[in-house]
Amino acid sequence: MILLDEPYASEPLLTWMEASQHPVRRNEFVEGLSARYNLNMVDDKETASRINAGERVYTNSENALAWILDNTENESLCEGIRTFKDKAATRKALAPLNPELFYKELTADELAAVDFAELPLPFVLKPSVGFCSMGVYAIQNEDDWTAALSDIAQSAESWKAMYPESVVGTGTYILEGYIDGTEYALDAYFDEAGEAHMLNVLRHDFASPEDTSDRMYITSAPIVREMAPLFKSWLDQVNEIIGVRNFPVHVEVRVKDGVVTPIEFNPLRFAGLGGTDVALYGYGYRTYESFLEDKPVDFDAAFEGKDDVVYTMSLLNPPAGITGEETFDYEAFCNRFNNVLEMREYDVNRVGNYGFLFIETTADDPAELDFLMHTDLVEFLK
Repeated sequence: MILLDEPYASEPLLTWMEASQHPVRRNEFVEGLSARYNLNMVDDKETASRINAGERVYTNSENALAWILDNTENESLCEGIRTFKDKAATRKALAPLNPELFYKELTADELAAVDFAELPLPFVLKPSVGFCSMGVYAIQNEDDWTAALSDIAQSAESWKAMYPESVVGTGTYILEGYIDGTEYALDAYFDEAGEAHMLNVLRHDFASPEDTSDRMYITSAPIVREMAPLFKSWLDQVNEIIGVRNFPVHVEVRVKDGVVTPIEFNPLRFAGLGGTDVALYGYGYRTYESFLEDKPVDFDAAFEGKDDVVYTMSLLNPPAGITGEETFDYEAFCNRFNNVLEMREYDVNRVGNYGFLFIETTADDPAELDFLMHTDLVEFLK
């Protein structure tokens, strides 16, 4: 069972849905797509019935989660959604795996009353319910704290306009100790026995310690081969606590000295805004097909001849101070790269980013990735 919703469904996903005829819940967003794709739409009653009966569920967007929680009676599935979507609930549940990590939960009103001198530096401030790094701030000193509170005050209304409260919450925030180490993003699922299956591993690189953007995610055969066994073992430990079944997740973690510390879990989906298609572009398999049809990935076959290639997905966050009225020169931007796999163009006022770039580079030539990491994109605005 598939639930599609705003703001975006990728062409590879929709083409596969048309070919496979997997059922999809009928709603206004899906009906708008039906003019271009022959989708197997089912009504709310059948959708709920399928979910209640335990059919596997995949969503393209966290906007769909509220409907599942409000309209279905699959308590195991709903409890998994509630736990994973709420960062504070996840942190509490998984505290035994990282007992020394500081975290504190505060309402938006309580943030202003915090005694900054009592907080352990450095730490991260973020919404308890969030998406795509919106409202995430790395706090190194009191100036960072003041700037973060000011930005929250200015930006909260625009976040509400782009996403519902179930996707980006503005009422509750968490403070957690800065998690050191290398950051990774995982696409994985738990099968009917609760065992984890890895679908992809991406290293999340940053331009600086203050950078919290989604600008640079890279995957390669060596990265997946090296890290997938560690993450599979860790996810199995996670699910001994959470206990979900037939459940897809996109997970952000950091790793230091072999210790995995979670940043966030995103339930019932893989990399957002269609980012999970990087596995299709790079390795030839669809992650959502692997989950829905219970086809664990054969990494050896997928990676054949790929050891020297790097695949990157990059969310193009706007520079500070834009009005939203500017025009982004996609052609000039794409001309900076030798092998663009896809350039997905977004309305920055609707999605909060200019688009999603997918490129292929070689492991021994990092120049294009260095440019992508550090450009503020100003040169492409008109």
